[in-house]
Amino acid sequence: MITAFVMLSVEPGRVKSLAEELLAVKGVTEVYSVAGPFDLIAIVRVREHDQLSDLVTEVIANRPGITSTETMIAFRAFASASSTPCGTSASI
Repeated sequence: MITAFVMLSVEPGRVKSLAEELLAVKGVTEVYSVAGPFDLIAIVRVREHDQLSDLVTEVIANRPGITSTETMIAFRAFASASSTPCGTSASI
């Protein structure tokens, strides 16, 4: 499984609507609104690099309201045994 982080710059006023649209795209598993040089980060999981290329260049980047993208491919995932956020309980 290939995991990629697609950073997106979007037109003003389009963050929420584009996030919701992207969640309906096969291969996009999560979308976050973020602070910094980008507006959204989409987490993409696909089986092959060709799928990633098509998804980013043909489906995501061509979507109206997206002005630019930058993609990073994950090599390996690292996680702690307890992946619950600080100040929360795993039983919540």
